Amino acid sequence: MNAATKIKHWFKENGWTQFRFQREAWQAYFEGRSGLIHSPTGSGKSLAAWLGPVSKAIDSNDNFPGLQVLWVTPLRALANDMQKNLKAAVEAVGLNWRVEIRTGDTASSTRTRQRIKTPQALITTPESLSLLLSYADAHKFFSTLHTVIIDEWHELIGSKRGVQLELCLARLRAWHPQLQTWGLSATLGNIDEAMVALLGNNTKGILVEDNRQKNTRINSILPQSIGKFPWAGHLGLTLLPQVIAALEKSNSTLLFTNTRSQAELWFETLTLAHPDWIGNIAIHHGSIDRKLRVKIEEKLRFGELRCVICTSSLDLGVDFSPVDQVLQIGSPKGVARLLQRAGRSGHRPGATSSILCVPTHAFELIEVVAARHAAKNNKIESRRPLQLSLDVLSQHLITIALGTGFEEASMRREIQSCHAFKDLKDRQWRWVIDFITRGGQALQGYPQYHKVVIEDKRYFVKDTRIALHHRMNIGTITSDSSMRVCWMRGGTLGHVEESFISRLDIGDIFLFAGRLVKLKQIKDMTIYVQKASQGKRIVPRWQGGRMSLTSQLADSVLNVFGNSCEMNDPEIKAVASIIKLQKRWSQVPDPSILLLESVKTREGHSLFSYPFGGRLVHEGLSTFLAYRLSRKQPITFKVSVNDYGFELLSRNAPEVSEDSLREAFSIENMLTDLLACINTSELARRNFRDIARIAGLIHQNYPGSGKTTRQLQASSSLIYDVLKEHDHGNLLLDQAQREVLENQLDVRRLKKILEHISQQIIIIERPQKLTPLAFPLWAERSQSQIISSETWKARVVKMATSLEKVAEKI
Repeated sequence: MNAATKIKHWFKENGWTQFRFQREAWQAYFEGRSGLIHSPTGSGKSLAAWLGPVSKAIDSNDNFPGLQVLWVTPLRALANDMQKNLKAAVEAVGLNWRVEIRTGDTASSTRTRQRIKTPQALITTPESLSLLLSYADAHKFFSTLHTVIIDEWHELIGSKRGVQLELCLARLRAWHPQLQTWGLSATLGNIDEAMVALLGNNTKGILVEDNRQKNTRINSILPQSIGKFPWAGHLGLTLLPQVIAALEKSNSTLLFTNTRSQAELWFETLTLAHPDWIGNIAIHHGSIDRKLRVKIEEKLRFGELRCVICTSSLDLGVDFSPVDQVLQIGSPKGVARLLQRAGRSGHRPGATSSILCVPTHAFELIEVVAARHAAKNNKIESRRPLQLSLDVLSQHLITIALGTGFEEASMRREIQSCHAFKDLKDRQWRWVIDFITRGGQALQGYPQYHKVVIEDKRYFVKDTRIALHHRMNIGTITSDSSMRVCWMRGGTLGHVEESFISRLDIGDIFLFAGRLVKLKQIKDMTIYVQKASQGKRIVPRWQGGRMSLTSQLADSVLNVFGNSCEMNDPEIKAVASIIKLQKRWSQVPDPSILLLESVKTREGHSLFSYPFGGRLVHEGLSTFLAYRLSRKQPITFKVSVNDYGFELLSRNAPEVSEDSLREAFSIENMLTDLLACINTSELARRNFRDIARIAGLIHQNYPGSGKTTRQLQASSSLIYDVLKEHDHGNLLLDQAQREVLENQLDVRRLKKILEHISQQIIIIERPQKLTPLAFPLWAERSQSQIISSETWKARVVKMATSLEKVAEKI
C-alpha cells in the first residue's frame, strides 16, 4: 500500500478531510521544492508540512538511520505536544521513524545518546540548533538531513531569533544544496517577504495558501452603563459578573490578558469570587515554573479545567480541542494577535473560532470594532525581517569556528545568501572578522576577546574556556535578569525579574503564580517564600507591561472614529454618548484631519494632539514637537502619551496656530531634531547591554552562577564608554543607535505619521473642559504626580464625576 492510500485511510478513520492546500504542499514536496504554508490557526498546516517527507519515506522504503527531518519550533514548551502529533502520524502510516526532542530541557544523557544514535526526526529550537552547529561533528550529525520545517515562522521573523535561524539554515544549505525548507505561518501581512527571509536569496520557493475563509466571531461584553470620560483600567474588574456568567456557560475557557501582572490579578479575583472553583481554574504565564505549566497544559488538554488565565504563553500551540471559548481582557492591541488568540477555540479544520472581548475602558470597545473590520478586510500586520544584526552575525561566526571551522570567502558567500545580510558591505564584513579575532581596535590588548584564530586559512576556536563560555551563552533572547522563586520547604514556583525584587523588603507580601506569598530570604539569585494568608500585597511588574497599538490597528481605530456615525456595531452604539459629547465639545477625529485641543486647567495649559500613531510613536513624537515649539518661545513641557495621542502641559500657553504647527510637524530635518531632543546616547547605552551579550563582549551565564542585571549593565556600560572613546568606528555602537531609532522610537512609523500629517487639515479646538479624548491623557499624567492625601484613582474618579455633571447641564 503506497503512502497516499495509507494517509487517505488514516484521515478517513479520524473523520478528517484532505484539503486542497495540503495536497498542494505534498505535491510540491514530492517535486523537491521549498516554500511557505500560510494558513489560519488550527487549519491543518502541520500535517501539510509533515506528511510530505513521511510520504516520500514510505514510497521510497526509507527507514535508514540518521537524521532526515529537522522540525524547528519557537517555543520549547510546544515540543512535547508536537512530538505526540508527529509520532501519531508516522505510527498511523506504519513508518518506523524515531521522533525525538532536543531543547534546553532535554537531559544531558539523552543529548549524548542522540549524537551517537541520531533519530530520523528531531524537534528543536533555534538556540539548540545553533548549539548543535558548535560541535566538531556537526557535519556528520546533519549528514543525512534532507528537510527542515520551521513552525510558527511568523513568531520568529522580525526578531534576532529569526536572524539566528536564517544563519543556521544557510549553514545547512551549504552542506546540502538540495535541502528542502518549509515554513508554517498564520496571521501575517507580508507573506512574500517572509518567504524570502525563510528560504534565503538563492532559493525560489512556492507559497501554499489555504484559501478557505476562516470564520471568526469577535464579540464584546458591553457594560450596562458607561461614563462619558474613559480612563485606562477602570472598567475591567467591574465586568466580573459578566465574565463569570460567560465562564459558567462553557466547559473550558482560555482567558487571555496582555500582561502577567493582569493575569495574576484576574486569577486572584476569580478565586475570591468563586472559592469552589479553586483547583478547577489555573494561571499560566512564562514566569511560572515549567513543570507547573506542563501540568496545567495536560489538564487543559483532557478537559479537566474550567478556565486558564494566561498570557501569550498560550498564544501558540497544537490542538487544545477541549477549549470552546476564548476571552480577551482589554484591547488585543493588534489584529494578528486577536486572530491568533481567537484561533485557540475551534482549533480544528473548518471549525468557527470565537473570542469575547472584555474592555478595561470604553474606548477599547472601539478598538474591538476596528480589529473586527480589519480582520474582515484581511488587513493583518506585517512583521519586517531584521537587517544587518552584526551582534548575531558575530555570535554565529564564533559558533561555526567552534564547530567545523570556516574558510573566509566561502563563509561570506554563505552569510550573504541570507536575507538578513544581503546588503552586507565589505567594510562591515572586515570589521566583524577583526572583532571576532582580536576584539576590534579598542579591545585588542585583552586576550579574552581574541576568540577566533586562523590556521591554514581556516578560522577556529581553540581556547576551551572561550568555548565553554560561548556555548553557555548561545542565543539572542535577552531580558531583565530573573530570580528563581522557591518555597522555603523546597519546590520551585517560577521566576520573577530582579528589578521587581530589588524594590521589596524581607516580609513583604506579593502575588505570584496565583498564590499570596511572603518574602523570607534572598540568596544566590534565588528568593525564598512562604505562604501568606493576608496582608497588603504587591503585584509583580514585568518588562513589556505596556503594549502599544500596532500601526495597522491604530489606523483602523482612526477610521472607525471617522465613520462611527455610519456604523451599526453594538460596541459603537454602547459608546455613542461619548462620541456625541466629543463632537459637541470639540470634534471627532478622522483620517482627513489632525485634531488638537488647547485646554486650560488648574495645572496649566494643555495642548492635546491626536495623531493615532500608537503609544510607542507618540513617546518620540511628543518630545519632538515639544522641542520644536520650545525653539520658537521659551517654554517647558510635561508630556503624557497613550495610543491615540499625547499631551504637552506647560505653565504658560504655547503660541500655536495652524501655520506654526504645520512647521513644527514638518518632516524636514526630522532625524536631526529627533536626535537633538531625545537622549539617544543614553538609550543606546542601555540597548548596548543586549548587543554586547549577544556579540559575546559580556556573558550572562557562567559555570555554576550568573550575572545580575546590575552587573551586566555595569560591565556593558564600561565597555560602551571605552569603545565610544577609543573605537569611534565600532559598528556595534552604530547598531545600538540604529536599534534605538528603529525599535524604541519606531522612526519608520514616525516618518509615515509626519507624512500623513502633511496631507491633513490641522484643526485647533479650544474646549472649556477636558474632552472624552483628552481625559485619559490627563489621568495618565496624574498617575505620575505626587498626590498627598488623595489617591490617584480617587482623584481621577472625582474629576470624571465633575465633568459628567458639566456634561449633563449642557
